[in-house]
Amino acid sequence: MLKGYTWKNYLLFIIPSLIGILLFITPVSTGDGTTIPIALLAGFVEEALASYLSLIMMLIIVITAVFTLIGFISKGKVYAKTPFFEQLFTTSLFWTVTRTLAAVFAIMVYFKLGHEAFYSPDTGGTLLDGLLHTLFAVFFFAGLFLPLLTNFGLLEFFGTLMTKIMRPVFKLPGRSSIDALASWVGDGTIGVLLTSKQYEDGFYTKREATVIGTTFSIVSITFSLVVLSEVGLEHMFVPYYITIVIAGFVAALIMPRIPPLSRKKDSYIDGRIDVLDESIPQGYNTVSYGMKNALDRAKKETNVYKFFKEGFQNILDMWMGVAPVVMAFGLIALIVAEYTPFFSWIGAPFIPLLELMQVPHAVEASETILIGFADMFLPAIIGSGIESEMTRFIIAALSVTQLIYLSEVGGLLLGSKIPVSFIDLIVIFLLRTIITLPIITLIAHFLF
Repeated sequence: MLKGYTWKNYLLFIIPSLIGILLFITPVSTGDGTTIPIALLAGFVEEALASYLSLIMMLIIVITAVFTLIGFISKGKVYAKTPFFEQLFTTSLFWTVTRTLAAVFAIMVYFKLGHEAFYSPDTGGTLLDGLLHTLFAVFFFAGLFLPLLTNFGLLEFFGTLMTKIMRPVFKLPGRSSIDALASWVGDGTIGVLLTSKQYEDGFYTKREATVIGTTFSIVSITFSLVVLSEVGLEHMFVPYYITIVIAGFVAALIMPRIPPLSRKKDSYIDGRIDVLDESIPQGYNTVSYGMKNALDRAKKETNVYKFFKEGFQNILDMWMGVAPVVMAFGLIALIVAEYTPFFSWIGAPFIPLLELMQVPHAVEASETILIGFADMFLPAIIGSGIESEMTRFIIAALSVTQLIYLSEVGGLLLGSKIPVSFIDLIVIFLLRTIITLPIITLIAHFLF
């Protein structure tokens, strides 16, 4: 036991952290595959409230828009006495318009108003009657219990242990390893939420938060299996997931070292530019210093009311900050994907590249390459009818390693405090495509 610390200090670190690991990171086998307890709890709530969630999410989006308009018109004066509401509802003109547009879209989809393009099952229905149901439930439990991961020393402990790997390899703090693990086992949305919270709390610089959010908020094992099932290749899950890991690892090595990620400022949310000291002081080894940091952090958390207050603020921040962005950008992207040939046009330049790499049905495959920016599941849906197993394998693997898609992770990033723009997301998506496509195709040639 380290000097100056009691058993109470150790228990305050160990018990909440273990519960956090259990809820967010521990794999649980179900009839549908592998998931995590948070996702399992969210699934129960989603199922129990299925008949009401579309209405609930529509109301949340509309209420957010109304409160945001009030905040914009009053320049935040209405919420001046409540800092949390002030930061939540006092936004720029762009985000005020976005939230207002999202409210209009949500009403149109829920009441089936206007052109069918807005509320069809493939566009607005996908969002309001599907994805937003999931986000409601996931945000509720993830927001409520996220402090278990962030406030009791777990990130400080693992951050110290993983610094020697994460810094030289990925140019990131060691604590980011937990973000990646939560995404990998759980869900990319949880990774984005955790990253955003750590950035807001001053633990990541703008560059680090953007790199982690766009590189390590990876697709869960469960969703990867769903994508593979859609293209009829479930029997190839092991080589498929190994391919994703290899391509994703290469992308994670390259992306932080090139623009736009390399050009993000290494300053914190409050403007500080001093880098967090991750060196090990004399008299400590990596484990003992990690434990000291964890215990120091845990000692600050002794108020149960504060824990639940922060948890419920997280929930409101996620619901009201993210859902309107997903609704606004996601619906526009899905309408463009479903009702226009836009993604076919912009995918055409990839035809010569696919032919050069000897990918069968290059023309059909090219139509799926960039449509994943709208929604990750669209490439698998469109490519499921292609005869070549190798081409379907490439499409399924690429759609997962591209990572950025507006209907979920992209929308979450734009709605978060992480300093990433819409243009950034487009460029990052294209770069990830260019980096991972040759790797996936090369491995596919060995497999088929």
